[in-house]
Amino acid sequence: MGTAAAPRRFCRCACFCSENLYLARYGLHVRFRSEQQLRQDYGPILRSRGCVSPKDFQQLLGELEQEVERRRRLGQESAARRALIASSYHPVRPDVYNSLKDVALAPEFLAAAEYSASPGADLEGLLQRLETVSEEKRIYRLPVFTAWFCQALLEELEHFEQSDMPKGRPNTMNNYGVLLHELGLDEPLVTPLRERFLQPLMALLYPDCGGGWLDSHRAFVVKYAPGQDRELGCHYDNAELTLNVALGKAFTGGTLYFGDLFQAPSTLAKPLEVEHVVAQGILHRGGQLHGARPLGTGERWNLVVWLRASAVRNHLCPMCCRKPDLVDDEGFGDGFTREEPPTVDVCALT
Repeated sequence: MGTAAAPRRFCRCACFCSENLYLARYGLHVRFRSEQQLRQDYGPILRSRGCVSPKDFQQLLGELEQEVERRRRLGQESAARRALIASSYHPVRPDVYNSLKDVALAPEFLAAAEYSASPGADLEGLLQRLETVSEEKRIYRLPVFTAWFCQALLEELEHFEQSDMPKGRPNTMNNYGVLLHELGLDEPLVTPLRERFLQPLMALLYPDCGGGWLDSHRAFVVKYAPGQDRELGCHYDNAELTLNVALGKAFTGGTLYFGDLFQAPSTLAKPLEVEHVVAQGILHRGGQLHGARPLGTGERWNLVVWLRASAVRNHLCPMCCRKPDLVDDEGFGDGFTREEPPTVDVCALT
């Protein structure tokens, strides 16, 4: 009698604790190894953005050291939060924790996914079933969830936000929101969304970015509101591909803007502006530079799913642009693995 295969172990790249640290006050991502390196690499640009006095720099240095330490503890602390939430939190909408059903998904999304998985499906046919926001930048949009599911999920998220449960930051740039794996929504909601629906879609839209080999994700909800986060600086995602769905509520402003891929020069000379539409999702490459204009009025909640393909990122970390230096991590980690999926032709992807 054979034994079951061990679950795959996911990792992060060691650069997570030194690369792409975001300085909100100065609108800058930096690499941080030491005070001397920071002064040498970023002294002039920091001074040009207002970091001029010794006190300014020492405050900045303290913030960076605190962020590095937070990142080192992140996996362990996230696992502890998840365990506490699982044992002590009482949902107000337990139905959203049920396994994802077709009734929660927009008919247009179901149709596009069903077509993508059908024999003979091709890119031309899929493009007839969604909106092309930018052919040049390969940005697309389509309805993802039904209105009632968006409302149910928002009710649950707000209930959790108002609870006394511990909450992790969605990422280094967003201070308000929820990590879905800590809330227990990865298995019933995000994993089937990726495996059953997004995988065939992305395989046709982005075959060169690992769209057919998505094997992990990081999913979180971000919240923009007066007195909290109101905008998002220009950045690129730690993902091969990204889905960004506006869940609600009523809001004005907060338009997304897109530049070119992060490797390209003059990336924001003519940014593309894209309005959010509630219940609709925007699909784009993770390396596409983007940000969010300031919120005008109301609240905006967005579900963001970073989609990852270890077949691609195992060879080049998108954050440090080097072969990843692997460190074991909790859950999906940052989507790296120590082994290759046996059927992937990596040469065809890179």
